[in-house]
Amino acid sequence: MMLKIKRVPTVVSNYQKDDVGDSSRPVGGCGRNCLKACCIPDAKLPLYAFKKVNGKDLAMHECGEPPVAFLDSLLLGEWEERMQRGLFRYDVTACETKVIPGEYGFVAQLNEGRHLKKRPTEFRVDKVLQPFDENKFNFTKVGQEEVIFQFEASDDGKIQFFPNAPVDVDNSPSFVAINVSPIEYGHVLLIPRIFECLPQRIDRESFLLALHMAVEADNPYFRLGYNSLGAFATINHLHFQAYYLALPFPIEKAPTKKIANLNGGVKISELLKYPVRGLVFEGGDTLEDLSNAVSDACICLQNSNIPFNVLITDCGKQVFLLPQCYAEKQALGEVDAELLDTQVNPAVWEISGHMVLKRKKDYDEASEGNAWRLLAEVSLSEERFQEVNDLIFEAIGCSELDDNVEGDKEVDAVSSSAHSTVVVAGSKECVVLQ
Repeated sequence: MMLKIKRVPTVVSNYQKDDVGDSSRPVGGCGRNCLKACCIPDAKLPLYAFKKVNGKDLAMHECGEPPVAFLDSLLLGEWEERMQRGLFRYDVTACETKVIPGEYGFVAQLNEGRHLKKRPTEFRVDKVLQPFDENKFNFTKVGQEEVIFQFEASDDGKIQFFPNAPVDVDNSPSFVAINVSPIEYGHVLLIPRIFECLPQRIDRESFLLALHMAVEADNPYFRLGYNSLGAFATINHLHFQAYYLALPFPIEKAPTKKIANLNGGVKISELLKYPVRGLVFEGGDTLEDLSNAVSDACICLQNSNIPFNVLITDCGKQVFLLPQCYAEKQALGEVDAELLDTQVNPAVWEISGHMVLKRKKDYDEASEGNAWRLLAEVSLSEERFQEVNDLIFEAIGCSELDDNVEGDKEVDAVSSSAHSTVVVAGSKECVVLQ
C-alpha cells in the first residue's frame, strides 16, 4: 500500500505569509518576528560555542566515538521540537525510503510534495557568481522560531551553550536553522555570517566553519552539502545544508586513486567507477589545511563559472568536490526527455547517491541502472574534467601530480561490472559558461 506524505499541522513560515496582522505573533518590529533589523535588535537566541580542534586532536580522533556529542543531541532535540510545533511544510519522516538493490546501494526516497512546496529558483542558472539581492528571498526573512542556535568558536577553547544569548548583529553571527522543506531527518541549514548577506559563493572562512560543524557533530551519519548557483542551489544567500542518513552514501563506497599530495598533508584523489567524476580531499596537518585546499579549489571553479557541488563526510575528514553540467545540458536540450520528466534536479544529495524522487512511478521502478543513467548526465566528460583539474591544481599551487600511484581502493571499493556498458558522460563536452 502506498504511504503518502503525512502533512503535519503547519505554522506557515513567516516569509511566506502575506497577512502579517496575526495577533498571536509578538508585538513589535514588522510583526513577523524575523531576522531583519526591524525585529532582531532585542532578540535572544541560543548560542553554541564550539571548541576549535588542532592538528593533533583531529589526527587522533575517530568519527563517532562515544559518548554522543553534545551538538549532535542538541541539534536533533531542537529539530524534533520544531517538528512537533509544525514548522515544516510536510512530515519527511513519513516519506517512503528504500535502498535500491545493487552494488552501490543507492538510496531512493519518495517525496511527492517537496517540489510543489519548495521555494522556486529566483535567479539565472548560467552564472555561478551573482550579486546578493535583498528584494528576493534570503534567510534574514525567516522567523526566529526556525533558528536552532547561533554557531561560533568558543573564546576559551571549551564547548559552551547559552540558551538565551543576545544577537551581536555588528559581528554578524552564523546561524543554524531548520530547512522547512527537509529531505531527511535533522535537515538543517548552516548560514555563515548571516547579516553580511553574502551571496552563494564559498570563501575560506565560511568553508572552515562548515568543517568545524562536521567535526563538532561527531557523527558519521551527519554530512554537510553545498550547491553552487548553476548546480541547483535555489537561494542566493550563502548556506550549507546538512542532515542525518544512517546509511553510507554510494559515493563514499566508490574506489579512488590518489593523484596528488599538497603541502600541509592534504591528499587529493580522483573518484573511480562512479557515474560522476570528482575529486576527493582528505587529511591535512590541521583542519585549516584541508579547508584551505578545498575552498581554494571551489573559488577557482566559481571564478571560472563552473557549477559544482561539495559533500563533507567522515566528521569533516573527507570532502568530495564535484563539478557538474546538468543545468547546461538542460538549457542546450541535450538531456533525454525521459530523465527530464522525473523532475529530479541532481544537486549534492542526489549526486552522492540519495535520490529524492517526486513520482511514485519513478520510486517503484528505481534501479541502480536508472540512478547511474541520471547521474551520468551530470558528469563532465573525461577531457573536460581533466581541463578543470588543471585549473584547480594551478589555483591551489599543486604543479606536480602523482602519476605513479596505483588505483588501489582508498575507501570501500565496489565492482563496476554491473555498469560496464553504461556511458559515464555524454558525447558533448561541457564548456565554461561566459
